[in-house]
Amino acid sequence: MLRKKAHEIRKYTLTSIGKLGVGHIGGSLSLPEVLAVLYFDVMNIDPADPKKPDRDRFVLSKGHGGPALYATLALRGYFGLDWLDTLNRPNTNLPSHCDMNRTPGVDMTTGSLGQGFSAAVGMAVAGKLDRSPVRVYTIIGDGESQEGQVWEAAMLAGSRRLGNLIAFTDYNKMQLDGYIEEVNGLYPLDKKWEAFGWHVQSVDGHDVAAIAHAIDNAQKITDRPSMILLDTVKGKGGYFCENQVASHNMNITGEMWQKAVALLDEEDA
Repeated sequence: MLRKKAHEIRKYTLTSIGKLGVGHIGGSLSLPEVLAVLYFDVMNIDPADPKKPDRDRFVLSKGHGGPALYATLALRGYFGLDWLDTLNRPNTNLPSHCDMNRTPGVDMTTGSLGQGFSAAVGMAVAGKLDRSPVRVYTIIGDGESQEGQVWEAAMLAGSRRLGNLIAFTDYNKMQLDGYIEEVNGLYPLDKKWEAFGWHVQSVDGHDVAAIAHAIDNAQKITDRPSMILLDTVKGKGGYFCENQVASHNMNITGEMWQKAVALLDEEDA
């Protein structure tokens, strides 16, 4: 079921960006599997009551992945699938980067690199002070991980032993200006997070079973925050953008996205 949901998220992400003709396709298509697991299996949420106090929180710190989150929220029932056709258009409720004041189900406005992650840490601190059962989940980008603000927040989360915080890094090895290791290398990323006091796991970011298992492991860790490094492929599932640096934000023709959706459907048949 989760694999099917990831397929639907990827297809609707491709379609919404494709109809617009331009967008952050690469970093959106690397997210469907983790979003499927979180929204259709793991998180305590209620689309009929998006603001319920005891809901789990989710922060997409790499806000340019918003199209994938919007597809997920629509499929989960927060709003109609027809909203996806309004992506980043005038007066839309689905702007290019996530906006909590416009989109039902979005818990934090994001886009400025590192700030969403800091907000997620703040939510976890508040939850711990309130002795709340709420868990906070957040996704950061690998390029975003070059920001100092990420590591300031990571240090605080480790020192406060925020066992109610589970984070993911979308480790697709590419960023706007090129390959991560050529711009500002992160290796060894797992050891860095461990040094900041985090429990760390590395999994195939396109394997829903592996992601679900890693989250289950992380939920059992109560004395420190958890980081799950997702080994992903930028532009996954888009024949014209897969594993391409240029896919960060690119123009897309009707022929391109329609062929990509058709190929995905063939693979899933």
